[in-house]
Amino acid sequence: MKFTIFFTVFLFFYFSFSQTKIKIEGVIYDEYENPIPYGSIGITSKNIGTSSTLEGNFSFYISKNELSDILEISSIGYYTFKILISDYLDTVEKKIILKEKITELGEVVIETPKEIVKKALKSQKKNTVNDKHKLGMLYRRWSVEDNLCRFFIEQYIDVLDKGPSSYILDYNILHSRTSSDYRFIKNNQDRHAIEYMELNNPLRKGIALNAFNWQKIKDTNYEDEDVLVIKGLAKNNDYITLYIGFDSYKIYRLEMGKTPDIGKALSAIYTYRNSNKNKLYLSYHSRQWEGSVKTPQYVKKNSLNFKKKVREYIPIAYRHEVFVINYDGVFKKSNLKSEFIRQDMTLYKRPYNKVFWKNLSIPPETEFYKKNISELENLFNVPISKQFEFSSKN
Repeated sequence: MKFTIFFTVFLFFYFSFSQTKIKIEGVIYDEYENPIPYGSIGITSKNIGTSSTLEGNFSFYISKNELSDILEISSIGYYTFKILISDYLDTVEKKIILKEKITELGEVVIETPKEIVKKALKSQKKNTVNDKHKLGMLYRRWSVEDNLCRFFIEQYIDVLDKGPSSYILDYNILHSRTSSDYRFIKNNQDRHAIEYMELNNPLRKGIALNAFNWQKIKDTNYEDEDVLVIKGLAKNNDYITLYIGFDSYKIYRLEMGKTPDIGKALSAIYTYRNSNKNKLYLSYHSRQWEGSVKTPQYVKKNSLNFKKKVREYIPIAYRHEVFVINYDGVFKKSNLKSEFIRQDMTLYKRPYNKVFWKNLSIPPETEFYKKNISELENLFNVPISKQFEFSSKN
């Protein structure tokens, strides 16, 4: 009897929640029908929103309380588009065309690129959310061995942060799901991948200005502010590209690439959006690390048994994608359960909650996502949905 009552109450709240959610989705294009990636879409006044995918797609959920709010769509290099939420929902074709905004600052800029970067770095604390705040992150990692994706893990994480001028204070893994594990090397990281996201961010650890030759490569704009795109190139061809506000010195986006060791490579993107207090916080991140490991003995033996060439090294890679789905500017550490053990993200075990993942505001599938998932599914012709369910039972 008690179970029946509990189950009935659960279903009531579940269906009530499902019915009150309203999905906001669409695609952003430029005037030439090209999709616009990494755009900022949402209700800025309430810190609700998301980023567009590489294909320009976006989706997130709101409640009835937001129907009279303004939906804002902005991207570097384009005019900001605004529309009433209720009006947007009434449109038949959920397709947004952003108009390009031509910016030519020319000789107006009298500071050198290096001086501008220096000022932008010094202005980080002023320009970013530097009080304790919670970021609800969807973190994805694909493990690649011998140029094929062989394992996928996806986690929803509460992160206690103080912005790029400081460090991540804490994090709590709330939900996790994984594919079947087809790896034959299983190279684990010595800590959660979110810590490497932080460690690899030049804004977090500091930029050695004199190690780069800084050049302005173009002018653009973002949310009615002119933006300077400045690229720093090191002697070893490592690079950092910063999108810096002309008036505010805000760093809206960072792109980087480096070769830390011979045979290894790292590339990454960090994108930031404005809060309702006009302070920047992380919105989207992607990263790829490539390297190689020595071929295990049992793999060498299998190669010999099948009369295949024995290789000394096998290429491996990690592909990461992070969407910040929720932002809470008044979150306190006392409300967050810490992860005390430092280990690979696959070793944090959480029960698979199918209902949670069904109702999470997951971004649309990107071509990057589809490619990796397709590689996983084609190994043994098992759909990813079945892999999620099967792996949760082991």
